Amino acid sequence: MTTHADIEQHPDLAEMRSRFERATTTPRAQAVETLALLTGLYLAASPWIAGFSGLTNLAVCNLITGIAFALCMGGFSSAYERTHAMAWTACALGAWTIISPWVVSGNMATTRSVVSNIIVGVVALLCGLAMASAAGRRGGGGRNRSAGPGPLR
Repeated sequence: MTTHADIEQHPDLAEMRSRFERATTTPRAQAVETLALLTGLYLAASPWIAGFSGLTNLAVCNLITGIAFALCMGGFSSAYERTHAMAWTACALGAWTIISPWVVSGNMATTRSVVSNIIVGVVALLCGLAMASAAGRRGGGGRNRSAGPGPLR
């Protein structure tokens, strides 16, 4: 009978944690996270800031989407190893923000709502993409290819 070592002690897992920690401690990653949190807060408050709060369906949609985006992007610096996959959810929320004035029921496509949602949606989408690619960069501590072949996948 064979015994299995604890997965927490696996060298690949330790290397992955180290890479994620290096990726989130860079000034670039911290700036993206800060921008993402501000983007989520603005999205949640945008109906009242930009002046389209009378469009209640879109106002509620932006409030919920903004809170979800801020929560999604808020956990990266403290727990990137467990939350980096949520960056793709943040990208989806950014895309939803762009199209929501036309998709939400009712006539929600006013100039204020469209311009606000497109700008904040593009920023949200770019923040999500930046965080999704943070650990994949060579500068973020990628695997050293000269050290030999890694495990087969």
